[in-house]
Amino acid sequence: MRIARKRRIADRGFTIALACCGLLALIPLISVVWTTASRGLRRLDWDFFTQSMRGITGAGGGALHAITGTLLITFAATLIAVPIAIGTALWLVEYAAGSTSPVIRALARTVRAVIDVMAGIPSIVAGLFMYAVIAVTVGPGYRSGLAGAMALVIIMVPVVERSGEEVLARVPSELHEAALALGVPKWRMILKVVLPTALPGLVSTLLLGVSRIIGETAPLLLVAGFTDSMNYDLTDGRMVSLPVYVYSQWQNKGVDAAAYDDRAWTAALVLLAGVVLLHGLARLVVRRRNQTR
Repeated sequence: MRIARKRRIADRGFTIALACCGLLALIPLISVVWTTASRGLRRLDWDFFTQSMRGITGAGGGALHAITGTLLITFAATLIAVPIAIGTALWLVEYAAGSTSPVIRALARTVRAVIDVMAGIPSIVAGLFMYAVIAVTVGPGYRSGLAGAMALVIIMVPVVERSGEEVLARVPSELHEAALALGVPKWRMILKVVLPTALPGLVSTLLLGVSRIIGETAPLLLVAGFTDSMNYDLTDGRMVSLPVYVYSQWQNKGVDAAAYDDRAWTAALVLLAGVVLLHGLARLVVRRRNQTR
């Protein structure tokens, strides 16, 4: 009885300690959300979403050009990164994993090592690498949304590849064997069986990858630049994103400093809401996937 009582007390104390740790972890998150929301709501109006900063030196203006730039750059980066990442994951899981060739196995280990290194590099390094490539091929003064998208591809590929590899590895082997037993070629089995089965997990992986790159500032500041005007062309001219817009509004204040602060906080709120929405969609996809099993 005495030992059982001590165990219950220890268990209760450990549970309370873990709960306190969880509450402590929530304090910074709640503080960030509350501060951003309370200050960002001051300029959360229609003009903020329908006007750019062209010709604005004080109050007024908006972030339409930054929102458009964020959507275009993120879409271009996703369009380039996802096929590379998913293709690499498919090769590692479906071909390299079952290969008996020492060359293929060595190549697979090398690819995984490179992916791990890419996942750990700071985002500023990706921006500097892309800046060096641009300086050599086009010229040091070239800035464009496509260059920013390529820098984000370097960041997004390892995130999507590692998560996609885990999702593809969980596809039941019985499905592979059943399809191959019917005489289906392996490439058709991958297209008709593996990818549809893993699709919910791949979608959640895609959303997490997008939420990873949508808030990047340093690479875009280096290679995409900043502008106060609208730019719909990814290949020509500077293109601003929401994170760079926040940095510029906060760093380069004009005469009416309060107006610049309000725009920066509102842009931060919009960016935070977008990231939360993407994470929510990813969790919803994962939950529905688990319910259908």
